[in-house]
Amino acid sequence: MIVAKEEVRKMLDQIPDEVSFEDIQYHIYVCQKIERGLKDIEDGRVLSQDEVERRMSKWLGR
Repeated sequence: MIVAKEEVRKMLDQIPDEVSFEDIQYHIYVCQKIERGLKDIEDGRVLSQDEVERRMSKWLGR
């Protein structure tokens, strides 16, 4: 696994030079969420489509 600092350096090399601090923060945020999602999948913390639909129907009042 790449350490966070190395991953941020790699990301900074791939984005345009004229991005704002907010853009950089957003890219870091998205990378964190993707990593977390991949870890959840690896650890088996996932829901079936049926379970998601069941939960969403409660929220949406269907």
